Amino acid sequence: MATYARIKNTGKPKVVIIGGGFAGLELVKSLRHADVQVILIDKQNYHTFQPLMYQVATAAIDAESIIHPFRKVFEEQENFYFRLAEVQCVNTQEQLVETNIGLIRYDYLVIATGATTNYFGDKQMEQNALSMKSVEDANCLRNTILSNFESSLQLDDHEQLNSLMDYVIVGGGPTGVELAGALSELRKHVFPKDYPELDFKSMDIHLIQSGGELLKGMSKEASLKSQQFLEEMGVQIWLNRRVKSYDGYTVTLDNGETLITRTLIWAAGVTGNPVLGLKPESLLKGNRLQVDACNRVVGYEKVFAIGDIAAMVTPENPQGHPMLAQPAMQQGELLGKNLVRLFKGETLQPFVYKDQGSMATIGRNKAVADLKLFNKEIKSQGFVAWLIWMFIHLVSIIGFRNRLTVMVNWCWNYFTYNSGNRLIVGKKQENIPITETISHKAVI
Repeated sequence: MATYARIKNTGKPKVVIIGGGFAGLELVKSLRHADVQVILIDKQNYHTFQPLMYQVATAAIDAESIIHPFRKVFEEQENFYFRLAEVQCVNTQEQLVETNIGLIRYDYLVIATGATTNYFGDKQMEQNALSMKSVEDANCLRNTILSNFESSLQLDDHEQLNSLMDYVIVGGGPTGVELAGALSELRKHVFPKDYPELDFKSMDIHLIQSGGELLKGMSKEASLKSQQFLEEMGVQIWLNRRVKSYDGYTVTLDNGETLITRTLIWAAGVTGNPVLGLKPESLLKGNRLQVDACNRVVGYEKVFAIGDIAAMVTPENPQGHPMLAQPAMQQGELLGKNLVRLFKGETLQPFVYKDQGSMATIGRNKAVADLKLFNKEIKSQGFVAWLIWMFIHLVSIIGFRNRLTVMVNWCWNYFTYNSGNRLIVGKKQENIPITETISHKAVI
């Protein structure tokens, strides 16, 4: 017989939220004064500020600076309850969420499970590439980069050295562009000091984009400027190219060209991360849940979805809203207000996305920003955009201590061209042994 998770019954309507990303967090905040019991379920006990994960991966800041415990965030919210658990499935008929700690009953269920890395069915790529969807991923990439250079010190073979020192990034969106820029900065200012025995002129950084421009979705000016910045920093950009295969050593492109690297970073797309138990017809392309204008999952009365997992298809957004933090936060805030309206028997308000623009940083004093303020479009590139990017990201981090830590790290890195986070702690990617790559090379 299934047991129930131990959660105090307050006698108030239970709003169960699965996922503590940007959408889930904003929903909890929006319900802080509501006469309900808010139950947040997540497999981690902290929220991650994902826009700065690439800086953890490139040793600019430590992981603790971009995570904040849920219990600390909502310690003063009396109607908030958190359970560290993994959701196994939902039973919408019985209004139950099945987890590894037991059953949790709900009156209203909100799915805010976000997205996961999309390898488009390529199992070989999934096995051999590194992704950037969690703090663990970011730490693993940092450990791998540093371990590669430590291993390089023991090699004489030119190709083997290049396989460890060269990096291939797949995906020319913000994550790919920012990673390429950060690696280039490290190659120029930091790595030569740490590893004076290595020749970093031979360290190549490849950025591969399937389309004809970087930062698709931003303005033409931002796309061209970001490409110019990266090329000036020595990043090799491959436009209109797709990766056909990667076996952990050889990258094969769709035109037959090959690159050698032991570290391929996959930033080429995401897919929704749905929970089991919902009707198959509720899922659209990309594993996103189809929702109406009020974020109610189509086919259900008491199940909602917000953030990356939700696809609100409209004539203006035929693929749903972009899978970004701003739509997620706005949906979370409005749904909280709509749930209160629902309890009062009032009409729900439809969601209208207020696009505030996009930004990406490429390196020191280099960024691009397409902002929308007071119904005006403001486009900026270079130093001013970089300052705007820093300010907005700094104030968006949860917790004063985290903001202070990040600001101190940024200032220290800026003036010293250095950082103190280049530590190999925890998991790293296990590369193909050198003897196997030599044998592999002889075969091809």
